[in-house]
Amino acid sequence: MAQDINLRDGSRRYIYPLWVKGRFQSLRKVTFLVLNLFFFVMPWLRADGQQLVLADLPGRKLHIFGSIFGPQDTILVVLTLLFAAFLLFLVTSLYGRIWCGYACPHTVFLESFVHNVERWIEGNRGQRMALDRQPWDANKILKKGAKWAAFLAITTAVSMTFVSWFVDAPTLWTLNAGSGAYGMVGFLSFVGFLDMAWFREQFCNYLCPYARFQGVLAGPQSWTVGYDKGRGEPRKERGRKQAPDDLGDCIGCNKCVSVCPTGIDIRDGYQLECIGCAKCIDACEPIMGKYGKENLVRYSTVALDLGLETRRFPVRPVAYGTLLAVIATAFIVLVSQHTVLDVDIRRADGSLYTVDADGATRNTFLMSLQNRDSAPVELHVEVRGLEGAEVIVPPIHLESGATARVPVVVRMPAGAELGRTVPFEVVVSGSSEPLVRDATFKTGAQTGG
Repeated sequence: MAQDINLRDGSRRYIYPLWVKGRFQSLRKVTFLVLNLFFFVMPWLRADGQQLVLADLPGRKLHIFGSIFGPQDTILVVLTLLFAAFLLFLVTSLYGRIWCGYACPHTVFLESFVHNVERWIEGNRGQRMALDRQPWDANKILKKGAKWAAFLAITTAVSMTFVSWFVDAPTLWTLNAGSGAYGMVGFLSFVGFLDMAWFREQFCNYLCPYARFQGVLAGPQSWTVGYDKGRGEPRKERGRKQAPDDLGDCIGCNKCVSVCPTGIDIRDGYQLECIGCAKCIDACEPIMGKYGKENLVRYSTVALDLGLETRRFPVRPVAYGTLLAVIATAFIVLVSQHTVLDVDIRRADGSLYTVDADGATRNTFLMSLQNRDSAPVELHVEVRGLEGAEVIVPPIHLESGATARVPVVVRMPAGAELGRTVPFEVVVSGSSEPLVRDATFKTGAQTGG
């Protein structure tokens, strides 16, 4: 059970994780570095004057690497979310809460900034505990004030970066964005500061929904952090004389507890609060190494620990993998059909055809256009399948992301021998590839018009 709540009076008991190094912590540092670079750098990457990735919520547009996706592309967003969800299910069914320990934004936030800032300003675990126990004096005020000021600066920078994914980054950082953007920055900065200064691991232990349903996703074949109770127990207890022959390999050093960022004892068995960070593995490994014994805390599965059959292809991962393949295929097919120019042409409401004074027959259409490219375009319209047709359309210039509704008039000269309904094609050129849309030309041939 998590140790951050005093069960007698309900008061907050803070966690002071001991700093530890090891092979899994080195791996986590690499993932944290990659994720932080992606988060902080991506909003500043631009092409043709446009941000490479920008979710323009007021404009209902999503800019991704020069392409613009609108409400009509909602299916792509749905597929992306489904892919992310089932990918998380797949990873959890294979490796438990490895997402929480290696890639969760909250974990990256705490490990990259909070714990390092505290260690730099207040010292190691013992020094931080002593500082919190001592009365308020100039030294404590100075250290706490410096830490909180650093927290506020970090949360403001993180909040500004997060909002930069939704508001043009240079506009936001030069203080030229709207009041709503800065209101969101202020709100996120306050929440982030509260999390850094006080809430911390309580989010993982009590609020995160993933912790609640991960037990359903993980199974006996899932690799999770666990304690080898068969080898470790009975452990040596401090202050109690025990014969060596009666003891397991655990020497009771409690290093695995001291390093835990959520305040649990991994020796108590599988717990929802465990985020799979493997700090307890890296803490136990050098201790056992001194005695020439294998690590007591390691990645294992319930099936291995109980001597059950280990399946090479467990049902859940196979099912999740199949669903991922289907979703990815559907996404690739839809994206391959995505064009930088969206064109839709329909007959003007309440109009089939009109006979002009010179005897020519005219049909009027309304063409809806959207430029999904990062650059402006000049468009030209012509028709195919109507010999001698005259096309009347105003000049079309579309800025990046702009939409327009343009009237298109098609006239056939008097005397043209046409049926009641004549199919033809409207060709829109000027973008990357000409787009062709089908339409029909109406006449009064069968009514003697």
